[in-house]
Amino acid sequence: MSLAPPEAIGPLRRERLRTARLYFVCDALPGKVDPEPLLHAALNGGADIVQLREKGLGRQAIERSAQIFRRLCDTYSTLFIVNDDPYLAQSCDADGVHVGQDDVSPAEAREVLGPDAIIGLSTHSKEQIDAAAGHPIDYMSVGPIWETPTKEGRPGVGLELIEYAAANAPHPFFAIGGIDSSNAGTVVETGARRLCVVRAIRDAADPSAAAESLRSALAAAGEAAPGG
Repeated sequence: MSLAPPEAIGPLRRERLRTARLYFVCDALPGKVDPEPLLHAALNGGADIVQLREKGLGRQAIERSAQIFRRLCDTYSTLFIVNDDPYLAQSCDADGVHVGQDDVSPAEAREVLGPDAIIGLSTHSKEQIDAAAGHPIDYMSVGPIWETPTKEGRPGVGLELIEYAAANAPHPFFAIGGIDSSNAGTVVETGARRLCVVRAIRDAADPSAAAESLRSALAAAGEAAPGG
């Protein structure tokens, strides 16, 4: 991963998380093509974290794509996270894993990946936000704000949950779900200071410009990461 000595990896990862504001979730083969051009564009535009989220490919194909994710995240000094599976995150040399409410528990993920890993958890309700205080995690996602095809079957929670998280979240949180350049400002005004997107960057005609636009919404609140 990084050239930092082993004892510094955990603090380095957590410092990168502390300053991260824009989180991009990407398929292993977006549009069934090499992910490298899209990842370059997203990272050039200001993505601070990249998550490899793949539901349809086999492990070997995911691990092949993960080599590209890892290399580019190292080049841009950003975090590389794998979705759902801490064992897959381990084999992909990821910085950590993001788990859902019905996946491996955060405690098990921590046991697998160790104290230096970044662990994220999805939350969808006030009760789950409150319960996150008892989990060994580093950050949360809160949403989906609006219904989105990337979370099929899960209803939107609305901006009210973002407002609740802004006042009560026990860990740093990323707002997620249907966010794009047209509504990011509203999400930030509600209290979010970190955004997570899939389609807003992946499906954009100009992914780099889309990332820059999302960062502009954050900067308007004076919350852009240093240098962002």
